[in-house]
Amino acid sequence: MDKKIFVTAKDVASIMSISLGHAYKLIRTMNLELKKDGFIVVAGKVPYSFFKKKIYGLDSGE
Repeated sequence: MDKKIFVTAKDVASIMSISLGHAYKLIRTMNLELKKDGFIVVAGKVPYSFFKKKIYGLDSGE
């Protein structure tokens, strides 16, 4: 399997050019939203497809 399903805070920080602490805050926020919608969440990770949907301008080729 060569395609990632989840992104970590380190990935988010790199993609968005933000600090690791801020990346963790974003992941927590996205995980709360997923949990509210009834999904199972993994602490410190978020599904890449959901991350792409939530971040404006993130191209599918990223």
